Amino acid sequence: MEMLKISDLNVSYGAIHAIHDVAMSVHKGELVSLIGANGAGKTTILHTITGLCKATSGSVVLNEINLLKTDASDIIKLGMAHVPEGRHVFPEMTVEENLEMGAYCVKEKNLIAERIEDVYHRFPRLKERFRQAAGTLSGGEQQMLAVGRALMSAPSILLMDEPSMGLSPILVEQIFDIIKEVHEQGITVLLVEQNARMALSISDRAYVLEVGRISMSGQAKDLLQDDRVRKAYLGQ
Repeated sequence: MEMLKISDLNVSYGAIHAIHDVAMSVHKGELVSLIGANGAGKTTILHTITGLCKATSGSVVLNEINLLKTDASDIIKLGMAHVPEGRHVFPEMTVEENLEMGAYCVKEKNLIAERIEDVYHRFPRLKERFRQAAGTLSGGEQQMLAVGRALMSAPSILLMDEPSMGLSPILVEQIFDIIKEVHEQGITVLLVEQNARMALSISDRAYVLEVGRISMSGQAKDLLQDDRVRKAYLGQ
């Protein structure tokens, strides 16, 4: 069943036509990656899905609801959460306050407390630092916090934008383990990532974006073996 369907999507910044007739889908329960070089337009697509960018034309449908006609502030209520590029934690707020911000749509205090404990169980390091200002955390810890904050809304689909950016190789492996674990617990994931090898290794399907256009798509395991992908993105 298609959970998220993007059709004929075009996005322009003034005279610059950034996204050209993009068509993608994510089925319920899938982990789908969107890979491509820096500047290809991956983040623009995510921002258009979540209402941060305006589309010129096309449609973005989540569970039969047109997101292009939905206020960005209402999209989270539809079961979608976004882990932004660069993490964007609230630096002056504590770890726990950041998590509470992720549940701003949740009214029941008991439910918020339960979800915070779930995040701490998943990320013990955050529990150790729950009173610490988020801006003082390491890059890896901030990424864990950004994921934890997104999970506070109990999303059915999670959009992740460059989660491995700027992290050491060991932390990159940890973050991808977390993404796999989140997916295995039943959350649908759309992953935007420059680290094509890691992204393809954990995905069901993938799309390749080049200069605002989808140039290839297919099963992730097949794209990992494709000579064009290997040459362009895997350094082989």
